Amino acid sequence: MADWSSIPGNPEIRVFNDHISEEDSLVQRLFPFDVVCIMRERTLMSATLLDRLPNLKLIASTGPRNAAIDLEAAERRGIEVSHTGYNSTPTIEFTWAMIMALARNVANENASLRNGGWQTSLGADLCGKTLGVLGLGNIGSRVAEIGKVFGMNVIAWSQNLAQEKAVASGARLVSKGELFREADFLTIHLVLSARSRGTVGKAELSLMKPTSFLINTARGPIVDEAALVETLTARRIAGAAIDVFEQEPLPAEHPFRHLPNVLATPHIAYGSRSLYEIFYGDSIANISSWIRRNAP
Repeated sequence: MADWSSIPGNPEIRVFNDHISEEDSLVQRLFPFDVVCIMRERTLMSATLLDRLPNLKLIASTGPRNAAIDLEAAERRGIEVSHTGYNSTPTIEFTWAMIMALARNVANENASLRNGGWQTSLGADLCGKTLGVLGLGNIGSRVAEIGKVFGMNVIAWSQNLAQEKAVASGARLVSKGELFREADFLTIHLVLSARSRGTVGKAELSLMKPTSFLINTARGPIVDEAALVETLTARRIAGAAIDVFEQEPLPAEHPFRHLPNVLATPHIAYGSRSLYEIFYGDSIANISSWIRRNAP
């Protein structure tokens, strides 16, 4: 995705493709490095971890922000933190891929065909249905606009959403309860924060119609995962398309891997070639700039 050989000084570069969350193992792995390049919000860079990495001088994070980095601890330790550009188009497009695949039961029909079968179900229409958008920011507003192109009735809610913003995206501002009661397809586009964590819980899920679908390409903890598993297991909603989870990677025996009314993917909504080129091209530029500024 980028030319790592262009980094000045010919530094040693190590690439790790597995995920480690246990702090002692992270310390052992990251201890030797002056610079750590991390994917946004995949690895928790806590104060206790940073205090145990005396060699670390730069965290090169992808994305314009990273809630997994304790910025106060980094500043206290004199660790510089850099960020990159971002393009929301991949997530917007993937959200619609998930909505359409869920509506037309694409995954299960593909599995039937591969196993020697044929058609097993009827799909749901989008035209004339109601699209509920939870969070009408950069991504949610574009998702809403595309919903109008499909001939959907678009409604939206978030805590600070203004009527003018909703109208500009072609949506009707409703209450939180109305959003969950009316939506045939409810798609989540909030930023994860202390305020948004658990926004979709048992009470909200209980308002949804038995024919409705939930789509989450934002962040897993916005939804009460246990409540969603219970709702899907009891078939109180028609199904869910989920790209993000409370724990990532998803545990091997998690119900989302087995429930027939779940379309689950491994947090790939953002993962297009164009965005990786931005992430790692900018990361290399940030690392190179840091090296030049700190050269003896």
